Amino acid sequence: MIDISRKRQTLRVATAEAFVKVSATAVEKVMAGKLPKGDALSVAKVAAIQGAKMTSTLIPYCHPVRVTHVDVHFEQTDSGIRVVATASVIDRTGAEMEALTAAAIAALTLYDMLKPIEKDIEICSLKLLSKSGGMSDFAEPLCEQLNAGVIVISDSAYRGERHDTSGVEIVRRLSELGINVVHYSVLPDDEERIANELKRLCDVEGLDLIFTTGGTGVGPRDRTPEATAKVLERELEGVAEAMRSFGGERTPLAALSRAKAGVRGSTLIINLPGSKRAVSESLDALLPWLFHAIPMLKGESSKIHTH
Repeated sequence: MIDISRKRQTLRVATAEAFVKVSATAVEKVMAGKLPKGDALSVAKVAAIQGAKMTSTLIPYCHPVRVTHVDVHFEQTDSGIRVVATASVIDRTGAEMEALTAAAIAALTLYDMLKPIEKDIEICSLKLLSKSGGMSDFAEPLCEQLNAGVIVISDSAYRGERHDTSGVEIVRRLSELGINVVHYSVLPDDEERIANELKRLCDVEGLDLIFTTGGTGVGPRDRTPEATAKVLERELEGVAEAMRSFGGERTPLAALSRAKAGVRGSTLIINLPGSKRAVSESLDALLPWLFHAIPMLKGESSKIHTH
């Protein structure tokens, strides 16, 4: 199976359809609930719901997901019955296979219940109609090039005693998303120097986005949150909570992070942990939806349709 552990859980909805081609006489009997085996539509609906919940058992490489809702309805047409199934899940992967399975099982159930009165039955046109809720839906279409800065905060890296890997990871991830990283620096765990550099990058350089890495723990020299707090004009508590929540699903040590996030002017500032792995996981938690804040900071409307 594909590893989906790096994905965030979101509400994901998919709709699929199937078509059962059958005679007009048979359709009338189905809609009236007068088949020898009983009320075909009610039975097919229950079967579809069961099918959606059992998709990962039926389809080998489908991940088990938390199905929160299944809706099935039937439409009478001149040439048969159209089945439309919608599945909702709150999980790390989408609901399209659940919706397709629901539609298929409903169609098969209708076939089974129609057999006693109809010999020429055809199931056709099983297809996905729509899906939503994946992280790509929360990717803000950027109208202009964003400029970002990365500050590595570490006494040992500043003295040249170790090579930085976490800052390099941030640069790589941002570059992959088309973000222009115009500043990269390494500073010691010095509260005043960190605060002054943040102010300069916001007020003088006018960067859109700044990530720091390191100094967010409980060590005696960990002062990045304090330095950041001096600079922020508005704090975004939910951003830091999102990182800790996502990290907490992987290690309880994530709760020890004191990272802050917020805004100064029109610049977004985010504290990330100091290790490469923790940085990667934190970025998994934040990207790409974090960029939703950028146009808002500039007084522009976001292009993401929120609920």
